[in-house]
Formats: sequence, structure tokens, C-alpha cells
Amino acid sequence: MTVKIRELRPGDARGAESVARVRRTALPFMITTPAGVAYELATAHPGKRYRVLTAETGDGLVVGTAELGLAHRSPERGQAFVNAYVDPAHRRLGAGSALLDAAEEYLAAEGAVETYAWVLDEPAHRAFAERRGYRASRSAHFLRLDLAAGPLPELPAVLPAGVELRPASAFAADPRPLFEADAAVSADEPGDVPEVLDDYEDWLRSVWNEPTLDRELTRVVLVDGVVAAFCAARTDGATRYGSAMTGTLRAFRGRGLAKLAKTDSLRRARAAGYTEAFTGNDAGNEPMLAVNEWFGYEICATESRFARKQTRPEDRT
Repeated sequence: MTVKIRELRPGDARGAESVARVRRTALPFMITTPAGVAYELATAHPGKRYRVLTAETGDGLVVGTAELGLAHRSPERGQAFVNAYVDPAHRRLGAGSALLDAAEEYLAAEGAVETYAWVLDEPAHRAFAERRGYRASRSAHFLRLDLAAGPLPELPAVLPAGVELRPASAFAADPRPLFEADAAVSADEPGDVPEVLDDYEDWLRSVWNEPTLDRELTRVVLVDGVVAAFCAARTDGATRYGSAMTGTLRAFRGRGLAKLAKTDSLRRARAAGYTEAFTGNDAGNEPMLAVNEWFGYEICATESRFARKQTRPEDRT
């Protein structure tokens, strides 16, 4: 059976639903919604050259999808990414190969010199990436917490002097302090592609206004009125909660403030009816892995970052 590759266009609600469905099926550890798919496509930074592709069977069923673009926040020009997802029930139809062929051709035309992809740490997935010329680098874990059954830490009856807990919604009139905190914490995140978070308007579009960000469940710790730590929460609006970023600014580390923010967020998520909590950590980020283990999270899957140097289509074997 052959598959046809199409580009998802802004405003295609049915296509966004299909993309979200395939992503959820292929990678159920991430928070994905049709609204989030549509929003990212419609508002992506022009420098990102962002595209979403779908692989369809002859009867129009979407069985695979890929997101791709340039790492526009990186000071190293030509860094690109592609993440492909195929519905496990429809593998071996050539969808993955067709998606990567189209993605790599597009990225080469956009000036990509190196392309990165996240690949599940399973033999079939790794073998496919290696056959395409990708080579593994760092790994990251997906972690899951059963919010419906497991106990959660208690919040302290009284917060330390000068410490406050607030929702992100309290910053609706001026979210810049959260942007500055996010930029500071993100600078310490491990990664293969250096990125600089310095565009406030881009952050407003890609983070603050992203539909899956829950501003009530995103909890912020202030110390003497200054943002010191936070736990950013994303949800599917139904049962699934994900902590997108939990961090503490350097000057405030070692005081348990990240645990405080995450405890507050998780307890509120459970009270709101969410039953599963997911997060992700670089395999080498031992401090955050220890924090999540303390909460009761367990590793449910691992993926590796694969990379390949760009080649011309006629040079591929």
C-alpha cells in the first residue's frame, strides 16, 4: 500500500485532530491536543520555518505525521529538527520513510546542515533511524505518576517568611517576570543544540498563549516578591497533566522551592480531576530525576536524540 504525504495547512481542524490522534497513539507520554497542533502551526515564528506533514492511505486515513523546522533560537545556523510519528497499527506501510524523505528535502532547501530527531529507545525505532544515517547522542526519560491512586506530599502548613505561592494567572497583566525566569532556567537545560530564549514576543506566542498551558495549575514561588521557582503545567483538559518545566533560579536553589511549586501544582491537578501526570527528564539530569522519584514518578519510556549531517538527495543510499 502506498501513502501520500500532505502538508497540514492552518485552519484544517480535521487534519489537526488526525495529527493529535497519531501523536497520542505513537507517543502517549506527551500532552497533545488538536487545539495545540493547530495553534503551533498558525503562530510559529517565521524563522522556525515550521511545517507539519501527514502520511495518508489511499482512503484518506492519516497513519503518520511529522513536525519539522529550523532551531531558530540557536546561534548556530543550519540546525534543524524532525520528529516523525507513525500509528503502531499501521507500520510497515512506508509512512515513516516517506515522511522523512519529504522532511529532509524541505529542510535541505531551507539551509539545514544538521538535523536532530527524538527516537524511542526500542530496537526497531533505533534501527530505522540508523538506516537513515542518524546517530544517537543523549537520552531522556518519560516519567508517569498515577494521580488517582498514589499519595502526594503535603504542603507546609505555613510557608517560610517571604515565600509566596501564586498561579501563573496572577501574572496575566504582565507575564514578563515569568519569561525572564523561564529564560534563566532554560539556559541551564542540557541539550545538543544551544538555544537562547531572548525573544519576549516569541515566548508569548509559543509558551504563554499555547492552548495546553494551564495558568491556574502552573504554580510560581516568589521570595520577597521575586520569582524564584516555578512548575509549568500543560493539560489535555480531561485526564492528563504534564509538567513542562520545573525549575529554580540559581540564586534560590537548595531551598526546596521547586518541590514546593510542583507539590502545589500536582495537588491542584488531582483536585481538578486529572488522573495521570507525565514529565520528562534528560537522562543525565540527576537532581531533577531525584525530585521526580521523590514524588513517586516512574520511568515509563526512554528516547534518544539522533542526529545526521545534511546530504543531498542524490547522495543517499
